[in-house]
Amino acid sequence: MKLNLNNANLKISAGLPKQFPADRLPQVAFSGRSNVGKSSLINSLLNRKSLARVSGEPGKTITINFYDIDKKMYLVDLPGYGYAKRTFEDKQKWSALTDGFFTNNKNIDSVKLICQLIDSRTGPTNDDYDMLYYLREVGLPHIIVATKTDKLNATEKKKFAEIIAGDELTADLDVIMYSAKSNLGRDDLWKQLLKYCGL
Repeated sequence: MKLNLNNANLKISAGLPKQFPADRLPQVAFSGRSNVGKSSLINSLLNRKSLARVSGEPGKTITINFYDIDKKMYLVDLPGYGYAKRTFEDKQKWSALTDGFFTNNKNIDSVKLICQLIDSRTGPTNDDYDMLYYLREVGLPHIIVATKTDKLNATEKKKFAEIIAGDELTADLDVIMYSAKSNLGRDDLWKQLLKYCGL
């Protein structure tokens, strides 16, 4: 099935679980630290410059953004985590909303894949490992998307691959090296999204 990527729009920015879309379209969610490049990656996937808003202030957004792709699937942008300057109240709000996506989501069966974004320059952080552990415990299919790989040389890419391969939480996961700047990995990631969504 082909998707018309020109027919993509922001369905809703949900601040509460009750605002999540009620239809049964398959969903792919993007998880990662603040400033890991989720919005840039979504724009790259859709060949858009600014459909997903790239925040100049990491950690500012505390909504879950659902992007309707040709009325056949949703790309779901989860709030970034791990931003130190976020207030305690904001962190509580983030935790409640993101937790609600996984535990208070009437359509959790529609969530077909979680793309766990990891900054290839820093490798997985403790927050990333916490998220990966959680995804494994709840049994949701997930892959790793390494962002900003255009900033790495061959040695650094090899080091990143060795870190992922050497950890029991990540060793058996599919890994896609991605650059929103050059679209490296775009076709490979789309193949995964369509496969998991049955499209």
